[in-house]
Amino acid sequence: MQRTLTTAPNRAPDAPTRYVFVLLDNFTLLCFSAAVESLRIANRMAGRTLYEWVLAGEGGDTVTCSAGAAFKLDIDLEELRREDVVLICGGINVQEATTRKVLNWVRREARRGLRVGGLCTAAYTVAKAGLLDTKRATIHWENHDSFLEEFEEVELTKSVFVIDGNRMTTAGGTSSIDLMLKIIADDHGEALANEVADQLIYSSIRTDQDTQRLSVPTRIGVRHPKLSQVIQMMEANIEEPISPSLLAREVGMSTRQLERLFRRYLNRSPKRYYMELRLQKARNLLMQTDMTVINVALACGFTSPSHFSKCYRSHYNTTPYRERGAQGARLSV
Repeated sequence: MQRTLTTAPNRAPDAPTRYVFVLLDNFTLLCFSAAVESLRIANRMAGRTLYEWVLAGEGGDTVTCSAGAAFKLDIDLEELRREDVVLICGGINVQEATTRKVLNWVRREARRGLRVGGLCTAAYTVAKAGLLDTKRATIHWENHDSFLEEFEEVELTKSVFVIDGNRMTTAGGTSSIDLMLKIIADDHGEALANEVADQLIYSSIRTDQDTQRLSVPTRIGVRHPKLSQVIQMMEANIEEPISPSLLAREVGMSTRQLERLFRRYLNRSPKRYYMELRLQKARNLLMQTDMTVINVALACGFTSPSHFSKCYRSHYNTTPYRERGAQGARLSV
């Protein structure tokens, strides 16, 4: 069950809540702007200052988002007020942006009792600091597999946002709006939150029960219940793939009927589609984790490293080892 935020200690009832947005290098602009605009509009609709915010970051000078725009920071990573709320904004290459200084700072502020959240991929930063242990959390779906491999002690969900005690995480993109609307509703009532949503032309407010990815039929552009069911089983069984005959049996079809179904709607065999899902996960793990190539292969259902390398090269025109090396070179630039 979702736990709501409580009023911060040591703050006068009518005093504005200050949000400290920590902008990591290459942060995603949308996750930040969606959050701060929600607060701005809440102030406007209320006719008074309910929320304040400052931009913080390592060095206290400027930081560049993944779209290339530079932002002037207000403060360095300094000691904050006990009633402040910290929201870390992540984006591309969050592992590289999560420096030792950032980790030490956020741990210190958390020990002082501050509420801490991670927007988009910054859930990684909060987890790396040890602040999500035994808690529910979420992260952008593209980082889901790598997060699961590295942080086994975190209860990772596929929700658009999660509030667990004094920790908050979002899946990225517009999910920042959903989190802020929930906070505004908790702080000042649903009527104000609805006014903010109307101003944002945000007609479908999501809760932590909503998942971040489109349904399988919407993603593949096909509304066939048995096809969707098979694909869901494939996605849930990457490490230990299920044979096409068993998949067919689970949905009450013959193997030949399943073959025809995939050929008709997806122009590929079930075996080929399954292989592409496994290779996509493998690529995510190679790009986002320090797992060995052999462990990546095992996590994606390949018992033979040579077979994994052959399949990977056929699909991506490079080997897993070269992919890993190219990613390292990109991060070092």
